[in-house]
Amino acid sequence: MISNLVFKNTVLFSVLLMLSCGSSAKQKDAKETKPEVDSENPILEIKTGANNSSVYLPLLKDKKVGIVTNQTGIIYTFNSDVVNKRADVIHLVDYLLDQKINLAKIFAPEHGFRGTADAGEHVVDGKDTKTGLSIISLYGDNKKPKAEQLAGLDVLVFDLQDVGARFYTYISSLHYIMEACAENNIPLIILDRPNPNGGIVDGPILEKEFTSFIGMHPIPTLHGMTIGEYGKMINGEKWLKNGVQCKLTVIPCLNYKREMFYSLPEKPSPNLPNDKAINLYPSLCLFEGTNVSSGRGTEKQFQIYGSPFLPKTGFSFTPVSNFGSKDPMNKGLLCYGEDLSKAQKVNRLELKWLIKAYNETSDKSKFFTPFFTKLAGTKKLQQQIEAGTSESEIRKSWEKGLNEFKEMRKKYLIYQ
Repeated sequence: MISNLVFKNTVLFSVLLMLSCGSSAKQKDAKETKPEVDSENPILEIKTGANNSSVYLPLLKDKKVGIVTNQTGIIYTFNSDVVNKRADVIHLVDYLLDQKINLAKIFAPEHGFRGTADAGEHVVDGKDTKTGLSIISLYGDNKKPKAEQLAGLDVLVFDLQDVGARFYTYISSLHYIMEACAENNIPLIILDRPNPNGGIVDGPILEKEFTSFIGMHPIPTLHGMTIGEYGKMINGEKWLKNGVQCKLTVIPCLNYKREMFYSLPEKPSPNLPNDKAINLYPSLCLFEGTNVSSGRGTEKQFQIYGSPFLPKTGFSFTPVSNFGSKDPMNKGLLCYGEDLSKAQKVNRLELKWLIKAYNETSDKSKFFTPFFTKLAGTKKLQQQIEAGTSESEIRKSWEKGLNEFKEMRKKYLIYQ
């Protein structure tokens, strides 16, 4: 157990507790209740869905339960040190077992149950050494749970920390989980968590012909929703195969507002080590579709960028094999670029670094790779950059799609 973690977030108000079964509150099986809030304590911590245990434990009692989670699936138990906001931490799997919940299987997304695998690395099935529970990988060839893997389960719990970017694959795993649950008549409970980029809706809308595991739905690069809200949208827009809908219950965060700063207490994946990396990730991840390193193979992943093909500057680095990146871009090569680890927080999808790198690269014909189109979700962004279109004009081309998306998502939002 990790102890004495500083939980940084304070709040100003409480929100409605919505237990959403299906796509929206208009559905007949949707539930809505008011949360209980300690009125004697004027400063309350954000309470994640996992910490909202009084609501979901009764739904798991006397059921055979499967869980989709990783190292981010944690619960806080606050001690008496109120002044310093110190808390003890327990993993949700251990907590459920302590509560005598009949937990039968763990399903793990990209990076594995403990979050130690490289991006894109094949993760094998196995057993959790601590609990002895079977672990089924939902990455590689088995992105969608098979009927035999779900056999005997009465309910599935989903608890993953998302970061709000279309190409961050936890929302793709959610899609396949929901689809499998719908096809096998198994209810799904999402334990919601704040989106650390929750106030940002930006970027080009994914075009259908570029659908892949790093972009499954017609949404912008930054969707500005929690994973619980996103699950409601998947259901409501009938994005699942054959338009099936999952029997969905969202256990929401309490005392959370979308614009709040939220510092993740656990790395959501090996190459997102801190708040700065998480904030810059949606912008710098576009470099993954070029010959420019985004900092994998260093200690400043998604906080720096550079390549051997950019002009020599005062800043340089050499990517090497390390934890979370065994074969990084430009491995062993001296790269020149920029250190953004001290840059101001961004509040949009930032294109200036990508455009600058393209304009300054020594061989523009080798700058983009085919993967860039998958990341962008459209061919148009590469074409615009190659044509010298200004950033303001590029952003203007997104406006119609973004406005339509914002209008569509309104009915699925839980938080202000």
